[in-house]
Amino acid sequence: MFPQRAAQAYAQIGLETGVAASSPHRLILMLYDGALKCIADAGAHLAAGRIGPKGEAISKAIAIIENGLKASLDLERGGVIGQQLAELYDYMNRRLLLGSMRNDAAVFDEVSGLLRELRGAWAGIEPARRLDLEMTAVAA
Repeated sequence: MFPQRAAQAYAQIGLETGVAASSPHRLILMLYDGALKCIADAGAHLAAGRIGPKGEAISKAIAIIENGLKASLDLERGGVIGQQLAELYDYMNRRLLLGSMRNDAAVFDEVSGLLRELRGAWAGIEPARRLDLEMTAVAA
């Protein structure tokens, strides 16, 4: 039992170290990846008939979207785009909840597709270039 606990502790430290060492840009990518993994896990649990673990995985995905992605939005500076993203995150969470209640894998696929599109767009933003633009705006 001890080696298993040690391995879990090591994995947790690795995760915490990875988060602490990540840029804000990378943290958002990690949130997208985490939500996508949870939804994929929920789909696998659903296919295998494991309803309890499916619900737990969907709950984690909803928490990541609500308390991570949506909570990180700056609605004041983000303007219309920020508001639209907040509404899209709300839509995703409603769909995940409905899909979980109805055991509908197609809903999981729909939300995964939306998250993959957003992740791809976010990954395409070059952090160094974004910082240059922000610094230029501050200097002006």
